[in-house]
Amino acid sequence: MEKRFHCTVCGKCCFGLLPLTLEDALRHAALFPLALAWACVHKGAKAFALTARLGTSIKLRNRQQVAVLITPAAYIPPSFPCPTLMPDGRCGIHQDKPSRCRSMPFYPYREEQDQADLLVPRKGWACDTSAAAPVVYREWKIVDRLDFDQERRDLLQQAPTMQAYAEHIMKYMPWLLDKLAMLAAKPTGGHIITSLSSFLAATRRTDRCALAERQLPIFEDFAARTADHPDLAEYHRNYLAWAKEMRYLAERKTDSTT
Repeated sequence: MEKRFHCTVCGKCCFGLLPLTLEDALRHAALFPLALAWACVHKGAKAFALTARLGTSIKLRNRQQVAVLITPAAYIPPSFPCPTLMPDGRCGIHQDKPSRCRSMPFYPYREEQDQADLLVPRKGWACDTSAAAPVVYREWKIVDRLDFDQERRDLLQQAPTMQAYAEHIMKYMPWLLDKLAMLAAKPTGGHIITSLSSFLAATRRTDRCALAERQLPIFEDFAARTADHPDLAEYHRNYLAWAKEMRYLAERKTDSTT
């Protein structure tokens, strides 16, 4: 079994929510509106073990156990392009683009043998899967695996931090258990979104005020861009609320230096 694939730089995959490693998210805090995306997998599902390794395992109120992946992400509406996407479809930060973009179309949140369907372009995408494209997947193995392995290592390295965040936030936001139960009951899955400020508080980062300064104009910009879109009302509310939180953190830095 061989699969061929080549990126044609159509830019079609550069829209909407972008999962990031923690390192990539914080390094690009001046570019992306950041949040935490929670997704869960039932015990017994094929992805349960890997999801628990990369994230955490949580017991719901009904005693059902789920594996929960908590992913730093660029929180962008599906209809919006990545802020770094150029008019010609190329990446504006190609030399420093996130590992999620480097690993595409492969996905290290899945086991290596479960990647074949990701090499089928989505409707409207112009990926080249013809006989002229290079072989990228052979006998259920990734041929050039450097970027995939690096992203997987980064995810495993950040897992303890994400687990500590989950433990902390469950104490102060117990309603998340109910949200996770609702998510677990959905056959189509989905995400729960929590703010970057909750993560900064839980992990007690010493650079949280500086990160807030970088995030504030991003949230303000996205709040303005979504203001006149009724179908993006939830995004707009979140951007406004998170801008307020970042402004508060940024002002604390100013207060501490005066």
